Amino acid sequence: MPKGIEMEEVVESRSTDLSYTRKEKESLRRVGIIYGEVGTTQFTFSVTGNVEQGDYVQVLHEKFGWVLGHVDEIKRKTNLSVEKAREIVFGKDMDVKEVLSATVVVIGYRDSKGLLQYPRIPFRVGTMVYLAQDSFIKKVIGIKEIKNTGAYIGRLYRYRSIPIYLDINAMVQKHVSILAKTGAGKSYLTGVLLEEFLKHRVTAVVIDPHGEYSSLRFPAKKSRMHDEFKVKPKGHASKIKIFSPDVELNEAKPLRFTLASMTPRELLNLMNLDARQYLIPLRKTMDLLKMSRKYFTIRDIIRLLESEENNNAGPLIAQLEYLDEMRVFDKKGTRIDEIVEEGKISIINLRGVPPDIQELVVQRLSMALFELRKRGKIPPLMLVIEEAHNYAPQQGISSATKILRTIASEGRKFGLGLCIISQRPAKVDKNILSQCNTQIILKVTNPNDLKAIGNSVEGLTKGSLEEIQRLPVGVALVTGGNISMPLFVEIRPRETKHGGESVKVV
Repeated sequence: MPKGIEMEEVVESRSTDLSYTRKEKESLRRVGIIYGEVGTTQFTFSVTGNVEQGDYVQVLHEKFGWVLGHVDEIKRKTNLSVEKAREIVFGKDMDVKEVLSATVVVIGYRDSKGLLQYPRIPFRVGTMVYLAQDSFIKKVIGIKEIKNTGAYIGRLYRYRSIPIYLDINAMVQKHVSILAKTGAGKSYLTGVLLEEFLKHRVTAVVIDPHGEYSSLRFPAKKSRMHDEFKVKPKGHASKIKIFSPDVELNEAKPLRFTLASMTPRELLNLMNLDARQYLIPLRKTMDLLKMSRKYFTIRDIIRLLESEENNNAGPLIAQLEYLDEMRVFDKKGTRIDEIVEEGKISIINLRGVPPDIQELVVQRLSMALFELRKRGKIPPLMLVIEEAHNYAPQQGISSATKILRTIASEGRKFGLGLCIISQRPAKVDKNILSQCNTQIILKVTNPNDLKAIGNSVEGLTKGSLEEIQRLPVGVALVTGGNISMPLFVEIRPRETKHGGESVKVV
């Protein structure tokens, strides 16, 4: 130990809640000693004990007391050269020396006011490094068990005695993004969040392109993991409402819109027709129908266009026939207060629905939710959008992008939260993604997606960004809301049946 560091004196001179008696210090597991160049935000130590990348360590600073750090990288250094390696191949005995070296990113310590601080003076070379105790990790990071307003999503990775809760108010007020490659567990994680919403009577509307979330009605099969994470299988059939434009394919209530709420230009955009050629005849037809009746259908528009014997209306009629076959428009549309019910989750099942009709559903429904929430006509809620890159792309055009941008920037003022889920972060509109304060990231390997994540997540180290590429299924990087720094979390098992499992071919 370098001269001048008196362990007992240092401990007693700092705040008492983080102090340790000599006996308690002896119970700490020593894992190494600091060497080389030492900074205030990062240092390196020679590994002498059992420590792995991702572990938390604590070090006693001569002035600031115990400080928490995170092992960002571990390297094995050796004196074995290429020449010596070649000689070993030919059977010659060689004296090979090697050492393990770990790089630690300093998280900091809590001062007398409870504020997180960095040590402003580097640690002394030769200072011992210990595995951090769970209580110290929770104290410095600020992990709290907010059961009344928190969503229990799992445990701190490699530290199963530390549960992680996400503040639900923060999620609704500041939006959420869930990002992962295909098969990494994003729909499973979303199911966990929705279960927590149901427990806390949070109203939600879920855009479900693949029909994955209807399984929330049924309990999961009990496993050993349920006991380890202290959760019990449970279904929520009484709190789940399912709607779909295609009720023949999907077991759901019909989702319909009225033509009265559509302008001729919006209808043409939906059909990808040239407004310059078809806007005038379509507007004239719709105006005549509005004057003569309260409700009208696509079939009514077609009949009136055909009766006028307009030779140029052929493509317009053909597209209207296609819309009529989709049965998304009706005389009376589905009322929003049928969809949104306080304390319940409404799933918009779009399985089998063509992409253009899906865009229409997302656009019209999002607009209605925003306008009605502004007026206080519906309760505060979370709008969850799966496969968000299809409805709010960074490049290309989607009719839903504009309203989703508006919700992302203004929805928090009115109690309308947004949860964006995507397997391609780089393809999601950056204006929307940047508004998501709570970010949950599972395994991602695409370089463009990793770059997008690195640019959007504050406090993400190089080691953590590399770790995202190697995350096991069921482990996520979580940041934002009440989580002050990026944390790796092992997601708890679902209480309900998982509906997003891949189909086995063989």
